[in-house]
Amino acid sequence: MTDTSYTVIDNKVLSRFEIHVDGFIAFEDYELFDGGIAYTHTEVPKELGGRGIAKFLIKTILDDAATKGLKVKPVCPMVRAFIEKHPEYQANTVDYQ
Repeated sequence: MTDTSYTVIDNKVLSRFEIHVDGFIAFEDYELFDGGIAYTHTEVPKELGGRGIAKFLIKTILDDAATKGLKVKPVCPMVRAFIEKHPEYQANTVDYQ
């Protein structure tokens, strides 16, 4: 894992958060709902694998949602797994069972 910090861009046109690295784009698709945000799909190109980009992206967007007072619906299994491993995010998560 790396200590590198990445820039996360909210691409509102495509409804996804993006990280651009070395000509590739890692992203998290999202859908807004009343009072919250659903994270639906995480994708990191294989060329960017092993750099901690998915973890960085997920932590950043969860922190952003909390700052904005949005409840999180983790539809994406990667986001759900991150929340399960980091209990500090569970209070801001709506039921997804």
